[in-house]
Amino acid sequence: MVKEAKQKKVIKKKMSERKEAWFKILVGIISGAVLYAWAYLIIVLTVINWIVVVFSGKRNKDIADFCEYWNTEAYKFVRYLTSVSNKRPFPFSSIEKMSKFE
Repeated sequence: MVKEAKQKKVIKKKMSERKEAWFKILVGIISGAVLYAWAYLIIVLTVINWIVVVFSGKRNKDIADFCEYWNTEAYKFVRYLTSVSNKRPFPFSSIEKMSKFE
């Protein structure tokens, strides 16, 4: 009886992993497109921040914070697609950032 329950649990886990693997295709396409488009904005903001640093001598906190959101989501995206984590990236989860401006 216990052995049958364990086998059912293993089968159920394999099915949920299989469904998650199929869902990763959808997440990869949608999140990949969002992050790809967002990356162009990050490149422009990076150049602007370099210019600000050259002329003012200090980084712009708001630009750095915005760029950190992209860094975090790109990291979550790679971790999810490589099956390191099942935490889905934006837009399938809330947007977040890992570190704070220093």
